[in-house]
Amino acid sequence: MPTAHCLLLSAYCLLFFPACGYHVADQATRITPDVKIIAVPPFKNLSSTFRIEQQVTAAVTREFLERTHYRILSNPADADAVLKGTIKEVRARAITFDVNTGLATSLQVQVTADVKLEDVHSHKLLFSNSSYVFREEYQVSETPSALFEEDKPALDRLAHDLARTLVTDILENF
Repeated sequence: MPTAHCLLLSAYCLLFFPACGYHVADQATRITPDVKIIAVPPFKNLSSTFRIEQQVTAAVTREFLERTHYRILSNPADADAVLKGTIKEVRARAITFDVNTGLATSLQVQVTADVKLEDVHSHKLLFSNSSYVFREEYQVSETPSALFEEDKPALDRLAHDLARTLVTDILENF
């Protein structure tokens, strides 16, 4: 009798679980089938953080190349879709302090971006998020001269996280 219950439960799972919303990557994409080439021109930088737009653009391009079959270019004239991005703001704030000195021991950097993917042929907006917000923490060195050396890896990690999330959001269409 327990074997019959197991078989019945297995049959039920096979019949109903495939419809639970899971899908193979690239099957429910926001990108139309006629898009083969995506342009990722350099992001614009409205912040005062030097070269953050280059870090984010490079990370997004790398993520598309590693995870998708699309051809990625920087020139919109040769593309089927264009991904435009703007770094709107970069802010850093202290989050922990040394109890003896009162000096910050860790900081959090926050980047806010505006991103749009548009089909060049139909002018249809395939994806848009005007308020992408990403945060990354890093430790402050005890020597002030090392502070700038520690924020660059944090911005690199943040650019990678932004790129991974952006490509996932575009591809998965949830």
